[in-house]
Amino acid sequence: MNCLFTGCLLALLLSSGASGAAAPDAQSGIPARPEELKFPSLAYDPPAPAQYRVVLKSGPVAYVVPDHELPLVNIVVYVHTGEYLDPAGKEGLADLTGTLLESGGTRSKTAEQLQERLAFLAAQLRSSIAGPIGTVSLNLLSKDTDEGLSILREVLSAPRFQENKVALRKQQMIQAMQERNDDLSEIESREAQFLAYGEQFWANRYSTAASVRAITREDLESFHRKWFFPSNVVVAASGDFDRAAMIQKLEKMFADWPFAGQHAPPVPSNTMFAVEGIYLVNKPDVNQGRVTMMLPGILRDNPDIYAVQVMNDILGGGGFSSRILNRVRSDEGLAYSVRSSFPGGTYYPVPFRVGFQSKSRTVAYAASLVREELKRIASAPVSEAELGIARKGLIERFPRNFTTKAQVASIFAQDEYTGRYARDPDYWKQYRSRVSAVGIEDVLRVAKKYLDVDKLVILAAGNKEDILRGYPTHLVNFPDLAGGRVTELPLRDPLTMKPLPLSPP
Repeated sequence: MNCLFTGCLLALLLSSGASGAAAPDAQSGIPARPEELKFPSLAYDPPAPAQYRVVLKSGPVAYVVPDHELPLVNIVVYVHTGEYLDPAGKEGLADLTGTLLESGGTRSKTAEQLQERLAFLAAQLRSSIAGPIGTVSLNLLSKDTDEGLSILREVLSAPRFQENKVALRKQQMIQAMQERNDDLSEIESREAQFLAYGEQFWANRYSTAASVRAITREDLESFHRKWFFPSNVVVAASGDFDRAAMIQKLEKMFADWPFAGQHAPPVPSNTMFAVEGIYLVNKPDVNQGRVTMMLPGILRDNPDIYAVQVMNDILGGGGFSSRILNRVRSDEGLAYSVRSSFPGGTYYPVPFRVGFQSKSRTVAYAASLVREELKRIASAPVSEAELGIARKGLIERFPRNFTTKAQVASIFAQDEYTGRYARDPDYWKQYRSRVSAVGIEDVLRVAKKYLDVDKLVILAAGNKEDILRGYPTHLVNFPDLAGGRVTELPLRDPLTMKPLPLSPP
């Protein structure tokens, strides 16, 4: 009986659905097919940085953005410092200093007391120095703002660098070094960095067991006092507060600083891109190869950057609408994910990259397809449809940059930190119109200019023998994809970063 009832009901629903689908309700205005839906143009104006910007009396520039949605306050302090300031022989000093600001205690509190008080306040304190920037952030309930800012001031001005915490962190850093050759993705990323910027570039000066052991507590104190002072920082403050009151609290936090520091020198930009060729890192115990394909990059202030972004979106940055993903994944099934990026560097040129992972014996074929797509986009105009999808995607994703007030404060503070605000204060206001102005001829022009396959550097990490042997049905000679040159890169000793002897051929 139940089955009979269920069957009748299902038939009734199907028949009702079928008859209803025959023609949309004219009164509702709902079209018959999804592609017939019409949407109004996206209307969105980004916030203006000037309305949040304030220069504090002691020197910091702060972006102060009220947000009363939740009873929380978020403070991020960006410090002009970085790993490029590590003294020779003490690589790892910046990293160690950054970590111990949050975990090493302060003048009035031991490390344990500080963590206990933060836990009582349900507050999150984070600090780091990585690459060309230092950050210290605090998130807590708005009712505890005064105490939180008092703690933050002491973390910034009077860290304890507690001896047992220094020893523990140094031990953890050395233990982490021992795993440097365990993960193929880490090996690939590291060697790609060497090829992109050169062996002598500051970002490729890795910490070693010896350099970490050489760091003393006095080194930490000296490094901190050089760079952590008011006029060397930019602040992002967002959350549940009155803006004028928060500005006064920040004035108080940075007033009467106990020491004078020195302004950080410019971030070095002496990169050296590798010579065209195939570069292999042999790790025979894996059955997949990780590949990075690179070409020389540009700075983000380059006037071509908007055309480059549109071009890259069409080529490999636009997900399932991009050419490379469709060719390598959808058509040939050679990789689960393959993407290109061409971001433009802040301080030095960041290379164009394509990255994917494939079975060892199909690495060469997949790379050959990517190379073909690089040549194709640089030799013939893209279609109007491709151009429209790319521009529309970049424009419609644009508001995501300002989803929360914390994002607003941070993005403007970072622009201040990197100098973008001083050079182009209307960057965000003009971004969409600049993208919209990119035409088919612009895409072809920048593709010809920057995607020169005669300069292609291809790094493959994995089973060297299988990668070079290739696949029987895909007649691709891997070395021919990059000038016929093959260079085997040795693994590096994880504790010294010196090259290890190559295995016999």
